[in-house]
Amino acid sequence: MNATYGGAMCRNITMLRGLEPPATLEEIHAAALQYARKVAAVSSGPLLSERAFTEAVDEIAAATKRLLGALPPRRSPPLTVPPNRRRASKPESEV
Repeated sequence: MNATYGGAMCRNITMLRGLEPPATLEEIHAAALQYARKVAAVSSGPLLSERAFTEAVDEIAAATKRLLGALPPRRSPPLTVPPNRRRASKPESEV
């Protein structure tokens, strides 16, 4: 199977490669959850806690961690900052 894709990436999937400091396990898991929710068309509810869904998220997170560790560094950081980092960088008065 060819790994290239000619279309635009879903804007809701967070880019993790090239972050400084590198992506945390929490950020990797959150991205895996975003991906699984999108692919499975599940936004909320009891399906999110189904064993098949949680196992898939864990497998996606593990594959993502391996992928990020195997790729060369980016020349420039991603254009967007992961949501958890955006919240952490806001002053207390804005949260």
